[in-house]
Amino acid sequence: MTIHFVKYHGAGNDFIIIDNRVPILLNNQDIALMCHRRFGIGADGLICIHSSTADYDFEIKYYNSDGFEGSLCGNGSRCAVDFAYKLGICSSKTHFLAFDGIHSGEILSHNRVAVSMQNVSQIVPYNDGWFLDTGSPHFVTFVSDIQNFNVNEFGKKLRYDPRFKNGTNVNFIEKFQDLLYVRTFERGVEDETLSCGTGVTAAAIVFALHNQLADCKHIVKISTKGGLFDIHFLKTHHHFSSIILEGPVQNVFSGEINL
Repeated sequence: MTIHFVKYHGAGNDFIIIDNRVPILLNNQDIALMCHRRFGIGADGLICIHSSTADYDFEIKYYNSDGFEGSLCGNGSRCAVDFAYKLGICSSKTHFLAFDGIHSGEILSHNRVAVSMQNVSQIVPYNDGWFLDTGSPHFVTFVSDIQNFNVNEFGKKLRYDPRFKNGTNVNFIEKFQDLLYVRTFERGVEDETLSCGTGVTAAAIVFALHNQLADCKHIVKISTKGGLFDIHFLKTHHHFSSIILEGPVQNVFSGEINL
């Protein structure tokens, strides 16, 4: 079976994207092989674009690099919007269906895309951090000297912490002047990724709570190993709405793979 694909990255978080409006049957082993960085194309995850309905322009199915379907992928969604736009599936402003419901997306420039995120109000504080769901579950904790912090060692421990049913993604954050620096250990990838869209969204929300930001609209600027993000939101007490994840995307290459 020959499969046509496009390789994207959103701030270093890389994905294989397939136009699956005419269904291609892929099993977990196929997807894991395609994502393998030695035996396949190599990616943090794989995205299939499915057909529209009256309510949205297209549907996203996201799979982690282990081959299993994942929850919402923020960076993957931003890349998928760019891919769909270039295919002519949608205009520069669109609506799409993802794991956690319908989202809006917008092409801001040739390499910058924004997507809406669902409202967040359930944020659980712990002595060592905060747990919340931004479409995917995230534990967020502040650290010192984040550049030299051992993300894999501590990320693996927290990822399987019994406090978090089905495991969690783990974000380590530190404030640098006007930027919040974020590093993420992603479940499903089981490693640090260069950025994570739902992770930087979770980090911005925790930062707002930790610093007791005023109840109004905010933009939190975030730096990751892979690039810069702007997280827009409206804070009302402990409720966050009008959340927008904005960041870079890049179409890297396209090709075919034989399975």
